[in-house]
Amino acid sequence: MQYDHIIIRYGEIALKGKNRKVFTNQLSDNIAKKLKQFSAIKISMHRDRMYIVLNGENPKKIIEKCKNIFGIQSLSLAVKTTNEVTDIKEAALNVLTKEPNVKTFKVTTKRANKEFPIGSQEFNHVLGGHLLSNTNDYKVDVHQPDIEIRVDIRKKATYITSKKILGAGGLPVGSSGKTLLLMSGGIDSPVAGYLTMKRGVQVEAIHFHSPPYTSERAKQKVLDLAERLTEFGGKVKVHVVPFTKLQQKIYREIPHGYSMTVMRRMMLRISEHIAKQEGILSLTTGESLGQVASQTMESMNAINEVTNFPIIRPLIAMDKEDIIKIAEHIETYEISIRPFEDCCTVFVPNAPKTKPKTDKVKYLEELIDFTNDFSETIANVQTIEVSEEEQKKKDLFDLL
Repeated sequence: MQYDHIIIRYGEIALKGKNRKVFTNQLSDNIAKKLKQFSAIKISMHRDRMYIVLNGENPKKIIEKCKNIFGIQSLSLAVKTTNEVTDIKEAALNVLTKEPNVKTFKVTTKRANKEFPIGSQEFNHVLGGHLLSNTNDYKVDVHQPDIEIRVDIRKKATYITSKKILGAGGLPVGSSGKTLLLMSGGIDSPVAGYLTMKRGVQVEAIHFHSPPYTSERAKQKVLDLAERLTEFGGKVKVHVVPFTKLQQKIYREIPHGYSMTVMRRMMLRISEHIAKQEGILSLTTGESLGQVASQTMESMNAINEVTNFPIIRPLIAMDKEDIIKIAEHIETYEISIRPFEDCCTVFVPNAPKTKPKTDKVKYLEELIDFTNDFSETIANVQTIEVSEEEQKKKDLFDLL
């Protein structure tokens, strides 16, 4: 007898009321898309959990993919059997003896089906006694067992598991709308994208590219970061903005102390315009309070003034070390530290204002007509759709 199911347990979704089905349907869709290469599986959705029927597919590969799907609190390999006591005993014995390096065990029964004739505590003893009498080298340890045999007796069947694997948590991507992520290519913005996706938000990205001051490798770094984010939430559109002409004009016409503030304001204006075109209701940045000159309270106030769109800042109160840990965990860190500079780094003034005055910024902007430059920039935005499939093709090509 082999594991034939994977049990998917909900986390926060379980707390949803009348809207729960919206979240579970989205999660089911996300799982199906993620596992489409496993053609034999079937997904069965229930109120408090889902089941993946393996039908002979490789469970380890499926679990590895499911671990990155937001909305899954935990998952377990399971053996499905009938509610007959003899069948449950046989299945539990098989699960115990097939696990390597196990000497102690514990039995935990959950009797969701109250028509089952034996109570949970009593059945723990019945099943534990059966396992002991049919093996030689095992002992019961209710405090720190090597393995916990969990018996979940449901209305139509019983499921037996031995391990609970933590999932990604959060909410299913696509259940909380869409955001436009300002992606520079540094460490912070992909982490911000990841954390926003964890709240169920679908991400599109915008990148400001300033050739020849920034190279094609800098642009490719951003596309590679977007490809990494597809591991957690499907396809990611990247809107590449040709920013050279506008950035040169800002650098040439605006006093250097205020050029960074004006540049950021222009980025937000362009981002809002793209967001409206795409039906997106928010912007997301990787800003962390006080990290650089543009991320002081005064700077953010002056920069934000150009948009009424909500700006999501998942990293706002995080230390750099904490951000790096997440970047390493999601495998974006090594991509982010590639030595290819973005437009913000290239054009950074020697002494940017850390406490810019909004009135002063508006006055400086009014002295210059950016209308044609803005329109030309918007007209030449390039949109690239990045997907897991493209990454796999790229990896395969690299091996040839």
